[in-house]
Amino acid sequence: MSILHNIVSKKELKRRMFFETEPRLTLSFYKYFFIKNTQEYRDRLYKTFYKYNVLGRIYVASEGINAQISVPKKYYSILKKFLYNFDIELNNLRINKSLDNEKSFWVLCVKIKKKIVQDGIKEHFFNPNNVGIYIQSEQVNSMLNDKKTIFIDMRNSYEYAIGHFENAIEIKSITFREQLKKVIQLMAYAKNKKIVMYCTGGIRCEKATSWMLFNGFKHVYHLEGGIIGYVHDARKNGLPVLFKGKSFVFDNRMSEKISDEVISYCKQCGKSSDVYINCKYSSCHLLFIQCENCSVKFHSCCSLECMKKYKFYMLNNDLKKISY
Repeated sequence: MSILHNIVSKKELKRRMFFETEPRLTLSFYKYFFIKNTQEYRDRLYKTFYKYNVLGRIYVASEGINAQISVPKKYYSILKKFLYNFDIELNNLRINKSLDNEKSFWVLCVKIKKKIVQDGIKEHFFNPNNVGIYIQSEQVNSMLNDKKTIFIDMRNSYEYAIGHFENAIEIKSITFREQLKKVIQLMAYAKNKKIVMYCTGGIRCEKATSWMLFNGFKHVYHLEGGIIGYVHDARKNGLPVLFKGKSFVFDNRMSEKISDEVISYCKQCGKSSDVYINCKYSSCHLLFIQCENCSVKFHSCCSLECMKKYKFYMLNNDLKKISY
């Protein structure tokens, strides 16, 4: 039986990624539909993705599939054809191409999950296929200029911090599950208003529109392909891109630049910055925004306390090496 999981250390795989010179594309796609045998589905995907040196994160659940992957450019057409023919539900699947081609993933991980997006929804009569109206860039821009239309950002607070549509409402949270609980209560006054929901690639806002409709909201819309789809469509049609700042992404890149505006601030000095890093002290690993000056001053740590602990840790490691 072939091994259907990674057996090389992540450290080694990451090293290989940074030395690789082959052009790659970062792609994302999702689809809500019923999958009966998730294990068989997962294994078949893994075999083909491994064959074509695909890297990234793929979740398979009985409710569908969610994927963010890095594909060798030369295999893009082959992989696209494979997906379209793999399952009738994936025929003409929307595949988002990233806004840049920086190195994103270094390991192939195909996991079976209870849900492709952890939503906390337990209502048996909830139908995720009853979704809001898809809109593209021209209508998005028009609705952004309509003061009666409400835009809601369905991403986490740290995503919202570095980029969003002007005047979009932030549902403050660190998980999508929390947001779905909050959004119904916070927006209760707007059940008869036009509401546009958006996220990075569309998967969260699609389910959010379904949840809003389930809870009695009447006029709910969402961006086709999310922020990524909106930007591609606007640029393709020569329309202004009204998203400000960067779009946060969950891979090695951390973000994709969309506009020149920097709308966030360094955690330590308060100066304009939109660069996320993880605290260098591994026991902390806090995700935070840090400017170049503070990165030098704090040795890429989030606080003086973490910096002291990090220096102490590094000093001990150096002493151990000398003793050997």
